[in-house]
Amino acid sequence: MNPVLETLKTRGFFQQCTNPEGLSNLMNEGPVAFYVGCDPTGSSLHIGHMVPFFAYRHLRDAGHKGLALIGGGTARIGDPSGKSEIRKMLSYEQLDKNADSIRAQLDRFVGFDGKNATSVNNKDWLANLNYIDFLRDIGSHFSVNRMLSFEAYKMRLETGLSFIEFNYQLLQSFDFLELYRRHGCRLQIGGDDQWGNIVAGVELIRRIEGAEAFGLTFPLVTTSDGKKMGKTEKGALFLDPAVTTPYEFFQYWRNVHDQDILRFLLMFTFLPADECKSLTGEGKNPNDAKERLAWEVTALIHGKEEADKALAGAKAAFGRGNNAQGDKSAMPKTEIARSKFEAGYNVVDLFADAGLEPSKSEARRLVQQGGAFVSDSSGELAAVNDAKALIGTDRLNADGELTLRAGKKRFLLILTNTRGA
Repeated sequence: MNPVLETLKTRGFFQQCTNPEGLSNLMNEGPVAFYVGCDPTGSSLHIGHMVPFFAYRHLRDAGHKGLALIGGGTARIGDPSGKSEIRKMLSYEQLDKNADSIRAQLDRFVGFDGKNATSVNNKDWLANLNYIDFLRDIGSHFSVNRMLSFEAYKMRLETGLSFIEFNYQLLQSFDFLELYRRHGCRLQIGGDDQWGNIVAGVELIRRIEGAEAFGLTFPLVTTSDGKKMGKTEKGALFLDPAVTTPYEFFQYWRNVHDQDILRFLLMFTFLPADECKSLTGEGKNPNDAKERLAWEVTALIHGKEEADKALAGAKAAFGRGNNAQGDKSAMPKTEIARSKFEAGYNVVDLFADAGLEPSKSEARRLVQQGGAFVSDSSGELAAVNDAKALIGTDRLNADGELTLRAGKKRFLLILTNTRGA
């Protein structure tokens, strides 16, 4: 098998392929143009969207030509794959704005040079399609019975599939055809939930152009406990630092299950496979491997400087007392008036007001279950189990700060000021 396909297999990027032997032979002949698509249904990608783009970089680095398709056209309809209900329709202006934002995020990760890495937007050929001509030229090649056999549509038939969504597979297949015509694209890659759409595009190229194209999908990534990878208590792990801070991003990877470390090192870093296995080998401290994983992924997404800051912040948060190694400036923080502590700040109100819990009832439950920790003036954290306890200025350190911890992993640095309430 072609070396880069072996690499994808080794690192977990290989679930289904339309013709593995044929694709391998094609890659052995020279560079292959391939594409992966994402729809700008939000202003930021999350880490789940990035799985195909890690594979993209492996293919690009092996000399193949990558196309990143931003679906400014298909997003006007919405992909039903993996969704239990129709997506919210966004204005065209909002979709264009989202597309610009997502392209910028991908550019930072991929580095578009217009040669081996290029971005395209399917709005360029979908926005002004003539519907009658499209039905005659493209729709005539699709079997409704076959479309309904794909899992994406079968799932939605149970909850309701709109006609507009039913067109999505035709449009995505047309994308593949257009990229074949414009860029000689022979391969589409994506998550396994896209298998039906990808196969439909492969067949459309064969029917219209008489050429063989290929599809390759990756497993949908879940954690060892069966949860969707990249989900946090606040929601998805977004790339936008205004939504998910680099510290929070770092902490997600620092806290993965031990069973997931090797798999995530292989998928979400570009460390050599042997080094990934060495980091997780027998006798190695899993926390060291998690720290390396967290730093590598954060550096790839947010840059090395932010990764260093997040690492320093984590060391400060998880250290003990004021002598802990690290930089508290990188910790998540909020400012609360000093007067609140001078009057005696109820611990339940404090955790709710600081945003560590979404409501006072949740904060009270946290306290009663022994999960609420507050630092003293030396920086040492201690559990506060009494829901009526008052937190005073005696707990503030010399800089007027204290640290809160909810459960084992959520930290927040409180900064006080001299203003009133």
